[in-house]
Amino acid sequence: MSTSVYDSYRPPEQPRTRRERRDRDRREARGGAAGSRQRGGTEGNREMAMVPDVEFTSYYGRPVVKPAPWGDDVAAYLFLGGVAGGSGLLALGGQLTGRPALRRNARLGALAAVAVGGVALVRDLGRPERFLNMLRTIKLTSPMSVGSWILSAFGAGIGVAAAAEVDRMTGSRLPLGPLRRVLNAVEGPAGVEAAVFAGPLAAYTAVLLADTATPTWNAAREELPFVFVSSAALASGGLAMITTPVAQTGPARVLALTGIAGDIVSVRTMKARMDPVAAEPLRQGKPGAMLEWSERLVVAGAVGTLAAGRSRIVAVLSGAALLTASALTRFATLHAGIASAKDPRYTIEPQKRRLAARRAAGVTDDAITTAG
Repeated sequence: MSTSVYDSYRPPEQPRTRRERRDRDRREARGGAAGSRQRGGTEGNREMAMVPDVEFTSYYGRPVVKPAPWGDDVAAYLFLGGVAGGSGLLALGGQLTGRPALRRNARLGALAAVAVGGVALVRDLGRPERFLNMLRTIKLTSPMSVGSWILSAFGAGIGVAAAAEVDRMTGSRLPLGPLRRVLNAVEGPAGVEAAVFAGPLAAYTAVLLADTATPTWNAAREELPFVFVSSAALASGGLAMITTPVAQTGPARVLALTGIAGDIVSVRTMKARMDPVAAEPLRQGKPGAMLEWSERLVVAGAVGTLAAGRSRIVAVLSGAALLTASALTRFATLHAGIASAKDPRYTIEPQKRRLAARRAAGVTDDAITTAG
C-alpha cells in the first residue's frame, strides 16, 4: 500500500464489512451522546461544527487584489484634469458675461493643465501610441475608453479657443493667413463645446478609480465623483483668482466657494459612509496626513476667498491654498487606494462583513451566501 502527503485530504473510505459498519455506527452514537452532554442535551444528535471560524488573510499574506501600477504621474493627471475641467467652465462664464481677462486666463489655464496632464498620462502609459490606440473604438462600459474621448474632445475645443486668445495677445501676428477668419468664427462655439465636456472631464477619473476592485476606491464609489468635482471647482476657482484681476474674479470666487462647501461635505460624507476598515487608508499614514492638510487649506482658502474681492494679495494666497488643497486630495486618494490593495485585510474583512449582513437580512440562497 502506497502513502502520500495528500492522504490526509482524502475523504474516509466506506467500511467494507458488516463488522466495520457496526463499529462505525457505535463510534457515531458515542460521539453524538458526548456532543449532547457537552451542549446540555438540548440539541439532540445534531452535528457539531468540525472547523472553527478562523481569521482568514490570504495566501502567504500576499495581496488579494493586484495594486494599480500607478505613481505620481497619474495623481498629477487626476489633479490637472480637474483644473482643466473647472477652468473650461469658468472660461465660458467669462465669455458669456463679458469678462475678457477671466475668459482669456481660464482658457489658457485649461489648455496648460490639459497639456501637462496629457504628458503625465502618456508618461505613465510608456508610449504615446498607447493613448492613440484607445481612440480606435468607443466602449461605453469602459471609463478608460470614454475618458479618452472626453479628454480629446475637451482638448480640441479649448485648444481652438486658446489659439484665438494667443492670436489676440500677439496682435494678430500668428501666421494664420486666411485661417484667421475661420478661427474667429469658431472661437465662440469651441468655447461652448469645451464647457460641455468640462464637467465629465472633472468627474470621469473618479469613476475610473471606483470601477476597479481596489478596496478603498470601490468602497467610495458613490461619493468619490462628488469629491472630485468639488475639488475641481475649488482648484479652478483658485487658479483664476491667482491669474485674473480682482475686478473680474467674481464668478471664480463663487465657483471656489461652491467647491469649498462641496469638498468639505463630500469628503466627510465619504469617510462616514464607507466601510470603517476600507476607510482606514484615508485616515492614517501619508494619505491621512494629506487629507488633514487639505481640509485645513480649504478652510483657510474659504476665509481668504470671502475677503479676496478687496485685496489682490489675499486673492493670490487664497487661490494658492485652494490649488494645493485640491492636489493633496487627489494624491491622497490615489495613494490610499494603492495601500488598501497591498494589504489583504482591506479586501477580506469588508467582504466578510457584507456576507454577514446579507445572511442577517435573510439572503441565504444566492451566489454570494451559502444556505443557512
